[in-house]
Amino acid sequence: MNKIVLASNNQGKLTEFKRLLQSLNIEIVPQAEFNIPECPEPYITFVENALAKARHASRYSGLPALADDSGICANALKGAPGVYSARYAGTEPKSDAANNAKLDADLQPFSDKTVFYVCVLVLVRHPDDPQPVIADAIWRGLWQSTATGNNGFGYDPHFYLPEQHLTAAQMSQDEKNRVSHRAQALNILLTKLKQQSGLNLHV
Repeated sequence: MNKIVLASNNQGKLTEFKRLLQSLNIEIVPQAEFNIPECPEPYITFVENALAKARHASRYSGLPALADDSGICANALKGAPGVYSARYAGTEPKSDAANNAKLDADLQPFSDKTVFYVCVLVLVRHPDDPQPVIADAIWRGLWQSTATGNNGFGYDPHFYLPEQHLTAAQMSQDEKNRVSHRAQALNILLTKLKQQSGLNLHV
């Protein structure tokens, strides 16, 4: 079985990735099992932060590493919170409720409630991999002030999908794993892996 360290301590992300990859015989191991410290994320783009996290986790674990950098972007706020989504409210420890409250307050003056989730995935086979595999995707929706649903995490209870008439937090895991930004990005990543001849996930 291929083993990949996930460069995240986010339990929600770990659960999603395990579900998405379980059929491919790939074992996802959280970086916490290796006592890997949090990686600084000083960059203003998702891809730079994801690459930094993947190299960091691979260096500490000695395994291939998969990093995800994702967030929600509001068009009315010129893409904010963006890469700052996890700490948008500036509270410690991080608080989904505080982040949601701040974004809701910031969007109140605007009629444009369009938002989109971004996910960038980076896979490195070793810390100095010169050809990291990169995939990205977006998932569009509308901001809903009232939190609805208990199945998601982060901003999901406010991320309304007009075509489905529900929020991301009201979707079943199977539904979300088919259409979410993370699922889309992972499908793109796996396609790229298959296209790369001679790719070996073992270090």
